[in-house]
Amino acid sequence: MPPKEIKKIAVFTSGGDSPGMNAAIRAVVRASLYHGIKAVGIERGYKGMMAGQVKILESQDMSNVLKIGGTKLKSARCEEFRTREGREKAFSQLQKYEIDALVAIGGNGTFTAADLMVKEFDIPFIGIPATIDNDLYGTDDTLGFDTAVNTALSCIDKIKDTAFSHERAFFIEVMGRNAGFIALETGIGCGAEMIIVPEEKVTMTDVTRVLKNGKSQAKSSFLIIVAESNQIGDVNFIAQGVKEELPYLDVRVTSLGHIQRGGSPTAHDRILGSVMGIEAVENLIKGEKSGMIGVANGKAQLVPFETAIHHKKELNYNIPEMLRILNR
Repeated sequence: MPPKEIKKIAVFTSGGDSPGMNAAIRAVVRASLYHGIKAVGIERGYKGMMAGQVKILESQDMSNVLKIGGTKLKSARCEEFRTREGREKAFSQLQKYEIDALVAIGGNGTFTAADLMVKEFDIPFIGIPATIDNDLYGTDDTLGFDTAVNTALSCIDKIKDTAFSHERAFFIEVMGRNAGFIALETGIGCGAEMIIVPEEKVTMTDVTRVLKNGKSQAKSSFLIIVAESNQIGDVNFIAQGVKEELPYLDVRVTSLGHIQRGGSPTAHDRILGSVMGIEAVENLIKGEKSGMIGVANGKAQLVPFETAIHHKKELNYNIPEMLRILNR
């Protein structure tokens, strides 16, 4: 049976915002229009879907959005959508606006809900991975990750200047939820003495040993990059433990927090969002009904939602070995 003709595609963003979302929205809209398909935007994610917050999008609506962080369609989290009743309410709105297929831009929660919508109501959903955490399997990078790393690196470079000037040990916490990708790449990029990530078992003894070894090599300043949800504790707990064990060190703490989510997207994220947006539309036209667009080794691929969500994405580097080499 040939795939059902698609006349109208809706695009929306859900969950935490990330730089590059607007590039993906732009690509979905313009790719749809290029193929003679109407494009609409759903504002405020699944919450807006249930409320019928749908608007027509034209090519001119996408002018000058590439350089803007966040999401033009806004985002929201929605507990009601976790219920069957909430999803039925959303589906009735999709029928009301004669929406044939959707492109969901977001992360784990977004795709979990999209997968349910496909299974329960047989309506096509293609996902575009957008999360600074970079924790979705089946794509080398998620939208926003590269920008978040560069934002963090810019801040840490400035901190490194003052760490060197005042001979301090800075413990810097970066985001990433349960994944250490941001910590890993910013830590390598800034020349950190240690990187603490959730994926590796590290103890307070390991932390103090690194600092003691550095002192023995006549180092006077240190950068320790700490990923949230690591296996020791939060950044303040780690820093306090070091103060007690090594009282001669001038220890300071900085948490970069949500500053990593904002800012103009890098060229990488603008291009990635554009590629993924076009691929999402073309997969819908071909008749694909479910899955996430990933880009691995330079090639786009459609990854089942369950694979993207539930398969563990591994860090690519042996962190201790790299730091032993780079910090000699």
